[in-house]
Amino acid sequence: MQQAMNRSQIIERYRQQPDVSVLIVGAGINGIGTFRDLALQGVDVLIVDKADFCAASSAASSRQAHGGLRYLEHGDFRLVRESLAERNRLLRNAPHAVEPLPTTIPVFHWLSGLLNAPLKFLGMLKKPNERGYLVVKIGMMFYDWFTRNDRAMPAHKMLNREQALKKHPALNPDVIGAATYYDCLMPQAERIGLELALDAEAANPNAHALNYCALTGGDGASVELRDELTDETFRIQPKLVINAGGAWIDFVNGSLQRKSHFIGGTKGSHIVVDHPELVRVLDGSVIFFENTDGRTAIFMPFYDKAIIGATDIRVDDPDNVVCTDEEIDYFLRFSDHILPNIHVDRSDIVFHFSGVRPLPYSDVEFVGLVTREHSIREIAPEGDLRYPIYSLVGGKWTTFRAFAEQTTDKVLGYLGKARSKRTENLAIGGGVGYPRTPSDREAWLAQTSSSTGVPVERLKDLFERYGTRAEAVARYITAGDDRPLDGLPSYSQREIMFIAEYEKPAHLDDFVVRRTVIGLRGLIDAASLRAIAEAAAGLMGWSPEQTQQEIERAVTILTRDHGVPAQRFAAMAPVAN
Repeated sequence: MQQAMNRSQIIERYRQQPDVSVLIVGAGINGIGTFRDLALQGVDVLIVDKADFCAASSAASSRQAHGGLRYLEHGDFRLVRESLAERNRLLRNAPHAVEPLPTTIPVFHWLSGLLNAPLKFLGMLKKPNERGYLVVKIGMMFYDWFTRNDRAMPAHKMLNREQALKKHPALNPDVIGAATYYDCLMPQAERIGLELALDAEAANPNAHALNYCALTGGDGASVELRDELTDETFRIQPKLVINAGGAWIDFVNGSLQRKSHFIGGTKGSHIVVDHPELVRVLDGSVIFFENTDGRTAIFMPFYDKAIIGATDIRVDDPDNVVCTDEEIDYFLRFSDHILPNIHVDRSDIVFHFSGVRPLPYSDVEFVGLVTREHSIREIAPEGDLRYPIYSLVGGKWTTFRAFAEQTTDKVLGYLGKARSKRTENLAIGGGVGYPRTPSDREAWLAQTSSSTGVPVERLKDLFERYGTRAEAVARYITAGDDRPLDGLPSYSQREIMFIAEYEKPAHLDDFVVRRTVIGLRGLIDAASLRAIAEAAAGLMGWSPEQTQQEIERAVTILTRDHGVPAQRFAAMAPVAN
């Protein structure tokens, strides 16, 4: 597998040649999507983020690619149509990381919510009423109509009370019916972002991605960046800056000596629970509903666990947001309302996550009414500012490609270049050459097992995680001595080494929370964390002291930010010299 420039080589390149056509600040999904699109057009582009790729808001979504059913009552028909089209494209372009997700909406009223849309149009809606059976039916019809020429998944069905309770017997018996339809699940969402960045660098030798590299200021002609791993700074001279800072957009503009008030973010939190009965009741289907306070909420299967979310709370400071006790109490209350016979409590929680949606600023009282539309806000060059700043406001996972395309076309216009490559049907990472049918997958597994020497059963695990990139992982694994990780027998030392060498991690928590779903699935403990650290240490250049520091950092992040029980790490001894 071809190795791109490493971190120190990229930084040294910009020390020697500081000019760059486009600097993207923020490596969430909107920034990375734009990075990939610009790279494909041959633009020299650098993307930086003060943390890891897809580490903030992009790591805190509900992990669904969806059309946004509730946006219909806001009158956002264009957004729903775009979201459904992009959902279907994402399913085709990243089949290794996106899969159909059957969804059920329980309904408790017949006509409630009929006035939500007209009142929203008249500016008189303070908080939407709970959606009734008729409103949900109308929404489902729009869903099917918008995808009539691209039917990637089955059409919706409306269920009466008896049918709804037969499908989900644990539902509150007060339901009058339900709707069933399909959206998509992205269990490894962060890997989509990572693979977009890797694809971009592979496509264009003048496209470079740096995580843990912060923008610290600008003087109008140049921008100062700081390597967060070494504290060393360097300056670059961009022709144009794309501010993809998400919830931090206004802070980034402030660092560039330009004030803005574009963002009015809201916090969304989720919990991951180890609850076999809940997983059994869900039976592979998400339950999506509107809580009595007007917020939408979900119970979603996630491997052998379940995700419960989400909240929607206005916040002014996006730093250090975590899922609070109050939010957990909220989840437990609505769990009792929707699934009264399935008791979920705090002891079931193995992980939680929280992030800030980069929504446009709005003074509406009910934050659920703030549009999820995306837009580009331009700060034109004036005074000492010699480059324009394009701030990417709003957007969501499902529509990242369309937003990136819109941004790229605007950038190309400014640079005087023409688009040379489309992305609508361009496969992502491990989706390239993906075998679509069961028989094709069996043939792929057999052929790859034969050519690499990795047993089919082991290859199935790799294929589930990496798609067709599993072949490169398999060849790496068989190139040296390998053994399963302590506490995580489905992973191995050389699989972790492959991630260390080719997937740009900088810290141990990158391996646990974003390159894999080990943390999210509640699989991490003292033994497995140490095994990952020791497997990665050589290629990461960590001394025993640094390895111990990385373990301590990861434990702090996992327990403080993600609610992993501290007792899981109580038996951890220091790394031996």
